[in-house]
Amino acid sequence: MTVYRERLWAAPWMFIGSALIIPACIIVFAPINMTVGIVSAVALYAACVFGLVVGSPTIEVTDEELHAGKAHIERRYLGASEAFNGSEASLQRGRLLDARAWPLIRGSASGVVRIPILDVNDPAPYWLLSSRHPSELARALNDRLG
Repeated sequence: MTVYRERLWAAPWMFIGSALIIPACIIVFAPINMTVGIVSAVALYAACVFGLVVGSPTIEVTDEELHAGKAHIERRYLGASEAFNGSEASLQRGRLLDARAWPLIRGSASGVVRIPILDVNDPAPYWLLSSRHPSELARALNDRLG
């Protein structure tokens, strides 16, 4: 059963910024054929939006596992999670980040959750996951530890 689920959508500015492909494509094709330019521009922008939507990872906590993007781990191997916001989250993503940690960082989510890994065979000491709702994610993970 799913306890928590969050999709890390791209930030709105990514969709707006990728829209700049529309005038660029029209400018390139206008001297040849305006219709081709418009059709190409719309198709390329649609491909950009598709890539942003499909490439958005999902974080899902079930009774048995934690899924973060394409990675997953059984909850019995997870320690007590900590949620960070603001400058604390920036420190966790930057200066305090262990090079061995497994990160799922997205700039569109300001908070992070640090999840210690208790499996001695796992080379990552912890996972660091971006989240728009880090307190809720940490609560869902800590609700029933392993």
